[in-house]
Amino acid sequence: MVTNVLQWLETTAATLPDKRAVADETSSLSFSELEAYAKGIGSWIAGRTEPRHGVALYLEKSPAALAAMLGAVYAGCFYTVIDVRQSEPRVKAIATALEARWVITDERFVEAAHAIFDPEGVEVVTLEAIGCPEPSDTLDTIRAQALDTDPLYVNFTSGSTGTPKGVVVSHRSVVDFIPQFSALFGFTSDDVIANQAPFDFDVSVKDIYTALLTGASMRLVPRDFFTQPTRLMDYLCDNHVTSLTWAVSAMCFVSIMNAFDYRVPTEVRRVMFSGEVMPPKQLAVWKRYLPDALYVNLYGPTEITCNCTYYVVERDYGKDETIPMGRPFPNERVFLLGEGDTLVTEEGEQGEVCVAGTALALGYLAAPELTAAAFVQNPLEKRWMETIYRTGDLAFYDGDGELVYAGRKDHQIKHMGQRIELGDIEAAAQGSAGVDRAVCLYDAKRKRLHLVYCGATEKDALVAHLKETLPQYMVPNRTHQVDEMPLTKNGKVDRAALGKLCRIR
Repeated sequence: MVTNVLQWLETTAATLPDKRAVADETSSLSFSELEAYAKGIGSWIAGRTEPRHGVALYLEKSPAALAAMLGAVYAGCFYTVIDVRQSEPRVKAIATALEARWVITDERFVEAAHAIFDPEGVEVVTLEAIGCPEPSDTLDTIRAQALDTDPLYVNFTSGSTGTPKGVVVSHRSVVDFIPQFSALFGFTSDDVIANQAPFDFDVSVKDIYTALLTGASMRLVPRDFFTQPTRLMDYLCDNHVTSLTWAVSAMCFVSIMNAFDYRVPTEVRRVMFSGEVMPPKQLAVWKRYLPDALYVNLYGPTEITCNCTYYVVERDYGKDETIPMGRPFPNERVFLLGEGDTLVTEEGEQGEVCVAGTALALGYLAAPELTAAAFVQNPLEKRWMETIYRTGDLAFYDGDGELVYAGRKDHQIKHMGQRIELGDIEAAAQGSAGVDRAVCLYDAKRKRLHLVYCGATEKDALVAHLKETLPQYMVPNRTHQVDEMPLTKNGKVDRAALGKLCRIR
């Protein structure tokens, strides 16, 4: 029985020792090398801390960074990767939440790390200084006392207040989800996975642990390639990539920038996307150039370990349609709660998406009040304890019984006496010819709807289209055209930056 993700690494390293496990532009590690390197780092960490403590990694994604993550796991600890591009106050807040005594970095970022962490009394150590010590017998002792409920990683999300909120995910949740995920979509050791997401974003969890489980190879796509379409397409083609699990914005970058006109990665046979609603117009571009690939819409917040629903796209969707979220992964219960915590089952009726099952996170790090508010007793179950996660997302069932995303509870506003879902306005705008992406914001103080879009169409033409397709009270008060959408470090549209653009206070 698998109770620890390291068992996947060790099994694959034993059967495919020389196969390349992970590579970037300048370095690579085979599965046996990754195991040895991780054990060495794990031995170093184990000599300096006890199991179930957090290990802070101030690193850009790389093969060495992956070894450091798994090294923390070998030491019986959990890891947190801190994005080196984040602001200094946020980095310090994360280190404080982790109660980090030291942080691991490398020579590339050591100077920046000293500037941030030295004043906080946190010791900075480089991977180069750690090296690759011989594995310690302590690792066997640590493994013997480990539980599958031990934390594996903590990913920090912004939260509604902007304060970093650490989502604690256990081995058990990943061990439950990844085999289901990889089996459903047919991953094998023949696959080459192109990793787009940073290591502090949970989309990368699917890439990393699917590779360790199945023996697939993982290629780390350089971050700046998502501003250089020709280099990105060359990378996918030259590395014989077969599988993409990307943020919607990364996929839209390829289609909007006409990257397929330069070169088509014909070996890609699996395209999965998540994080935001995929505009059908942009998906149609992908399907035109890669018609035989499997396309899957994935849904789920960090708190439920990657994803809880999936939908295999088997038909073309119109520009004004929404691609469904689909149905639950095996061993996950996904349901809708309406007013008064009643179960929603009727077609078209909206409710809050709630999730139960082994894949739920352990809660938020050192934040019992936040945990208690989101991870709650299932109000439909009165006989025993059943924890559910309330996502804050709204959805409804379509005529085929598939869940369809309807927006956020906090994106549902009241304007001119009417309840409005901002996602409905975005979908209408994206259905207009010449609009590539659209985001709608609400200025509650001034009672104004702001629509921001990128594309070739003129503002007047877009507004005319919206007046024809939307009720008057939903037509935006202000329309802003931009060259491209600002993105967060996780590849989602940066609504805060758009708020500043629209001068929303």
